[in-house]
Amino acid sequence: MIQIIHKFLSCLNYFPTRHLSIFIQMKRTVFCLLVFLLISSVVTKAGIKVPFPVSPLLPFSQSWNGEKYDVANTARLANYMSETEREIIYILNLMRMDPALFESTVVSQYPEFSGNPGLRNSSYYKSLRSDLKKTGKLKMLLPNKFAFSSAECHAKLSGSSGYVGHDRQSASCKKASFYFGECISYGYNKALDIVMALLIDENVPSLGHRKNFLADFKSIGVSVQPHASYRYNAVIDLAH
Repeated sequence: MIQIIHKFLSCLNYFPTRHLSIFIQMKRTVFCLLVFLLISSVVTKAGIKVPFPVSPLLPFSQSWNGEKYDVANTARLANYMSETEREIIYILNLMRMDPALFESTVVSQYPEFSGNPGLRNSSYYKSLRSDLKKTGKLKMLLPNKFAFSSAECHAKLSGSSGYVGHDRQSASCKKASFYFGECISYGYNKALDIVMALLIDENVPSLGHRKNFLADFKSIGVSVQPHASYRYNAVIDLAH
């Protein structure tokens, strides 16, 4: 049933709401609801048990493979993003569903897992553990095509030129810009490493990236691209 609900939410998200009238949005919602009810009826009558995917956090704890966490995989059907980009959203949502469990399983083991045990001595790492312990459940982030286009344009242009920073470097990227919070990592191409680097926020006194990941956003776009100076850059654009 969790899988079916996810399909319904993904259906809603497939149609961007930007610039749509209330009437069209209502028609979209009714359409998706009818699809949801039809699929639900067929699955229920057939007695089908829909499998759920293996959690990307399973190496840290069996707890993450519970069916209840499948709803965190909101980008499963966002085929315009790569597997790594979708996994970043999956991991972020798992963290937002249960920050305390993420702290006690993933963050607690990450120094050794990443091959950097000295990370335990970092004040930024320690403060992340403290912050997650006192953070409650947050909203799920839903993939958004406008946020993706914004992130993709900046990641590709920054990557080709070797630029580092948030300022858009072309008129087309300025036009495509769609975010209220932005996180950019350099040098990583694996989903968990990208998420953890931005959560730890080493040498960033404002902890701006961490705060963005723990803020009340609801939409997200992710693009991971090659970078001339750092091999990779990952741009994550967040919106309300």
